[in-house]
Amino acid sequence: RYAMHDLVRAYATRTADTLPEPTREAALTRVTDFHLHTAVAADRLLDLHRPLTHPDPPAPGVRPRAPADAAAALAWLDAEHATLLATQHAAAALGRHHVVWHLAWALHTFHLQRGHRRDALVAWRAALAAAHHLSDPTTRIRAHRLLGHACAQLDRHEEAVAHLDRALALARQHHDPAEQAHTHQALAAAWEARGDDLRALGHAREALDLHRTLGQPIWEADALNTVGLYASRLGEYDTARDHCHAALTLHRYHQDTIGQAHTLVSLGHLAHRTGDDDQALNYYQQALVLFRSLGNTYEVANTLDHLGRPHVARGHPEQARAVWQAALRLYRDQGRDDEAERIQRRLDDLDRTTSIETP
Repeated sequence: RYAMHDLVRAYATRTADTLPEPTREAALTRVTDFHLHTAVAADRLLDLHRPLTHPDPPAPGVRPRAPADAAAALAWLDAEHATLLATQHAAAALGRHHVVWHLAWALHTFHLQRGHRRDALVAWRAALAAAHHLSDPTTRIRAHRLLGHACAQLDRHEEAVAHLDRALALARQHHDPAEQAHTHQALAAAWEARGDDLRALGHAREALDLHRTLGQPIWEADALNTVGLYASRLGEYDTARDHCHAALTLHRYHQDTIGQAHTLVSLGHLAHRTGDDDQALNYYQQALVLFRSLGNTYEVANTLDHLGRPHVARGHPEQARAVWQAALRLYRDQGRDDEAERIQRRLDDLDRTTSIETP
């Protein structure tokens, strides 16, 4: 985060080059360990229900930071994001493969919340390369799965499905039902992105069946919501309602804020599809409050986008315009060009419709 004059940088580089190799490598090891272990601590505050990973202990003399709460964790990750990406690159150059992989994992939730889709793609490509040097097969399974997810978010559909299919095959080969379930969840999202809701629903149901055998209620609730969402998209409204309400009950019982927010969005979608736009607005607004409390600007943009439709259906174009303009700003900030173009077309259509109706 510090600017440095080119002459000072050149002097620092020359000075470093005169140091013995073990001294330079030890210094870089301390730097990478500091950033890795602070990022891990921050990540655990952003998602309390995420599976824990256990990177190697930091080098002697390293004193990682411990953010006080989720807000402090998010602020640190925002401030150090470029440095963390550079740290992963430096760790790869040093052959510190476990640091490369664990940094991708530690940044995953942050990248999702802030909409850093291209950075996530780069991080997981590096992590997959690193995983081939690690003995734990779970690192390869997760790298394929999360790289596939990153590809799907960027509409790299064939690459996404190839990585997800590989993750699923590896999870089956190593008899890992949890990773099988998570991969089915990711495949559901990937097939939704390709416009195949029926195939997405099939993977969502596979995920739910597996999660129910694992005794992990948060994961089961996520899968219930996923089934509910795709059932709603396919017009199976009773199934959707039952699954989404069951998901919301579980998420609330276990105080899973992010799960509650996603399920409220699904219920908002269902309410809008079934003509209850007052209830749709209520669900979307509850979700918006939760996403904002988490600093999840990626999902804030999505939820503002959703909010416009029930406003239009209720005959309130000005409210629709306000939420769509706010979503448009976020989409542009996040580099989500396709979403920005789509919502700009909606705003243009809204302006034309309003001008025709105005005497």
